[in-house]
Amino acid sequence: MARICVLGGSGFIGRHLIEKLVERAHVVVAATRRRERAKHLITLPTVDVVEADIHDPAGLERLFARCDAVVNLVGILQGRNGVPYGPDFARAHVELPKKVVAACLRAGVPRLLHMSALKAAPDAPSQYLRSKADGEAAVVAARAQLASTIFRPSVVFGPEDQFLNVFARLQRFLPVVLLACPDARFQPVYVGDVAECFVRGLDADVSHGRAYDLVGPREYTLRELVEYAGRESGHPRPVIGLGDRLSYWQARVMELAPLPLRVMSRDNYWSMQVPSVSGAALPFGVPATPLEAVAPVYLKGIYPRSRYSEFRYHAGRKTREV
Repeated sequence: MARICVLGGSGFIGRHLIEKLVERAHVVVAATRRRERAKHLITLPTVDVVEADIHDPAGLERLFARCDAVVNLVGILQGRNGVPYGPDFARAHVELPKKVVAACLRAGVPRLLHMSALKAAPDAPSQYLRSKADGEAAVVAARAQLASTIFRPSVVFGPEDQFLNVFARLQRFLPVVLLACPDARFQPVYVGDVAECFVRGLDADVSHGRAYDLVGPREYTLRELVEYAGRESGHPRPVIGLGDRLSYWQARVMELAPLPLRVMSRDNYWSMQVPSVSGAALPFGVPATPLEAVAPVYLKGIYPRSRYSEFRYHAGRKTREV
């Protein structure tokens, strides 16, 4: 049994990771700004939900006290513009990792797992990818003092995702989808596989000082994924792909929409200029779950059964259509 602090534990990936840690009887400290947002974690055994300001260095050190490992899942997809990135990206992706590393060293935490992004690079076209790269650099700089592992997922799918579910919801209300960047390439990875890689990586000495790409078994264009989401949710709509210039202007207009409706920004447009794909297999022997083994069930709104589809796949049984 280990004591593990998870930052970003109330989010999409965090809840799946914490469930797996609890299954292995680890004690989990889940930090959140508002306890109300983590109600789904409060009932889990061995989970301590703590309200905290994770951007306060002293608060981080208190959170990490007596912990055997820290997992940083914090990330944002949109933020204010700036060069090389805006203040929101800087705060979440660069300043926070620096504070996490410093707090780990002060508190004597020996192990850090850090979530980055596939194709993060200092010269990447988007603020998101550039800021993620600088966050990685902060973790790498402390490798002589702290056993760290970096994970770089492509887009992550699963029952509560804000990717396939968004496209499915849009097609319930729109007669036609005007799609920006229809040829952008992704290699979606299942949230359960991402969580499993984190859990196995905790005790894998071979992962110290390493960075791993996390991708699914197949590449898709954005058009294919949007059409798939509409078809499997029962609301297929015609998808009209926009050219490069119109894609950019659609993203610019969407930035003016209220936050729940702001499904795309210019920075997202720039991120999609880089194919989010990799030839790497999942680490630690984790088998990659195909999109088709899980997504059809939750896109139809039958979330509790989606896990049975995953279990059938890994047991070598064909997923039954619902």
